Parts: sequence; C-alpha cells; structure tokens
Amino acid sequence: MKPRLAWRQLVLAAALVSATAGANAALFEDEEARRAILDLRQRVETMRQRSTEDSEQLRRSLLDLQTQIEAMRGELQRMTGKNEELTKALSDLQQKQTEAAKAAGPSSVNVDGREFNADPKEKADFDAALGIFRAGQFAQAQTSFADFVKRYPQSGYTPSALFWLGNAQYATRNYNEAIANFRSMLSLAPDHAKAPEAVLSIANCQIELKDMKGARRTLEDLSKAYPNSEAAAAGKERLARLK
Repeated sequence: MKPRLAWRQLVLAAALVSATAGANAALFEDEEARRAILDLRQRVETMRQRSTEDSEQLRRSLLDLQTQIEAMRGELQRMTGKNEELTKALSDLQQKQTEAAKAAGPSSVNVDGREFNADPKEKADFDAALGIFRAGQFAQAQTSFADFVKRYPQSGYTPSALFWLGNAQYATRNYNEAIANFRSMLSLAPDHAKAPEAVLSIANCQIELKDMKGARRTLEDLSKAYPNSEAAAAGKERLARLK
C-alpha cells in the first residue's frame, strides 16, 4: 500500500471515530436532560398535592375552630342567663328577708347583761360589726361601730357599741378617739358590765399617749368606782408599775 493512501485511510477512520463519539455524547446529554425534566415535573406535582392537602387541612381546622367558638358562645349565653337568674333570686330573697324583718318587729335581746327590745335589722348590724372586730379587722370594725352609733343613737346596743368602738380605735392607735368613746359609754351606762374594762382601757390609752399623771388618776378612780372587779385588780398592778 502506498504511503499516501494509507495516510488518507487513517484520517478517515479517525474522523469516523470522532463523529461516533460526538453522537454518543449528545445522546447521553439528551437522556440526562430528559430525566431532569421528569424529576422536576415530579417535584412540582408533589408540591401541588401537598398544597392541596394543606389547604384542605386548614379548611377543616377553621371549621373545627368555628364550631368550638359557637359552642363557647352558647355556653357563655347559658351562664349569663343562669347568673341573671341567681341575681334575681338573691334579690328576691333579700327583699323577703327585709319584709319579714319589718313584719316581725322588735324583739327582746340580752347583751352584756342588759335586756332591751331591738329590731331584727338593728341586731343584725350590731352582730355584723362585732363579727368584724372578732375577726381582727379593727379598721373596718371601727367604721362599722361608728356607723351603728350614728344609725341607732337610741339603741340599747349603744353602750356596748361604744365600748367595742373604743377597743377598735385602741387597736388602730387612735387613742384620743378611743378615750372619748370609752367616756361616752361610761356616761351613758356607768353600771354597764363592761364599765370597769372601759376605765382600764382609758388608762391604757393614756399610758400610750405618755400621760402618766392622767393614767395614775384613772387607775385610782377605777379602784374606787369598781373595787371588786377584775379590771380594778389589773389596774392596781398597773398602778404599782407606774410608781
């Protein structure tokens, strides 16, 4: 074979191999592109399905929430109606009690050894004030007893109310006011069962006010006016410590 012919054949073979390789490469690239497109389509479809499912779930959640809101609204209306019924029932009961108290009229009561007639409302107000004092709510008790004395100036409870008013004022350190009310109580009912305690309480207030001279005089008066009382015995001990 001639050298020139052999060279031509070699060039043709190389070109054929190159063309074949190029075609195979192009075919490979088309297949990859097709697969990528299919994968992208699959992802889009999956996202669309998920979006549809999420929308349906959201719709169901909103419906459930609306149902719950309606149920709560109905329960609130029911409770509001029940509260109105209870309020009316309480008002009716209070009205009946007031009417019953008016119909009952005054009744005989015995307080601190003193017997007298009192209206049911009067008795209830005094007992309520005393209950507040015994609960240790002295500021509120002070207000309650002061109001009672103003509301029922002629009441048989007044001496006792003044006594407890003075004690409430002593507890809240209103010593001058306490002394004034203890003295009012003694002026109104010097033979009251709690009169000796009232005198001793005046002395205690004077001691708190640093009025030692006044306290001594009060304690001496206590021993003279109520010599056999427990308050007088306590007063003597207190007087001995003041000297």
